[in-house]
Amino acid sequence: MRLIIFISSLLFSIPLFSQGIETDRPDQTEASSTVEEKRLQIESGVLIEFADNEKINSRSILLPTTLIRLGVSDYFELRILTQYENNEVFKVKNHGISDLELGTKIQIYQKEDARFEMAFLSHLRIPTGTKSVRNENIGTINKLCFSNKINDNFFIGYNLGFNYEGNYYGNVTYSMALNYSLSEKVAVYAEPYGEITNFETLMANFDSGFTYLLHENLQFDFSFGLGLNHDMNYLSLGLSWKSKE
Repeated sequence: MRLIIFISSLLFSIPLFSQGIETDRPDQTEASSTVEEKRLQIESGVLIEFADNEKINSRSILLPTTLIRLGVSDYFELRILTQYENNEVFKVKNHGISDLELGTKIQIYQKEDARFEMAFLSHLRIPTGTKSVRNENIGTINKLCFSNKINDNFFIGYNLGFNYEGNYYGNVTYSMALNYSLSEKVAVYAEPYGEITNFETLMANFDSGFTYLLHENLQFDFSFGLGLNHDMNYLSLGLSWKSKE
């Protein structure tokens, strides 16, 4: 799970419907939209996370984490995810390039002026990373991505997923982002999210943040999150860019 600063507990989320670039960051909920045909989109950021409980005491810095999205058609995109990790677990430090993720997102349902959208996302995680941070097993990340447009300024995005790391039973994931546009450039969100590891242990979290549209194809974002039933917090900054037609 990737993933302390609170600027406002009153922030309520991002409607990307009204903006020129729709991204899968900074929240944990993947958008139900895909990148348009022949368009390239790069979403990159920095994340600092701290966790402290009976099983783990850690600090992680992802610098950068980069998602590359290429639109093959208006309903299908290819995805590559890579990141550099600097981890410290019980004062043991490890760093290096993490395993490569190759994936796709396919839009299942979308109609003009429709208030509901649905997509399927799947990544294959390949053990190609630096030895100190590599997972030796091939893994998969899968999500059904939904969104409901309430009005021109407010929509809800939500995901239900299943991740398998090559051992044990796998993890069920969930998220629900409440997104609200304050203006044509600024949007905010609030989001409960989490996972049920090995179908046994619930790890519940919450995050919030905002995006600022610097240009029609360039977006800045800020987010922070915390664990609700465990001791975790993170802070993230990001920048996303989309090629022009």
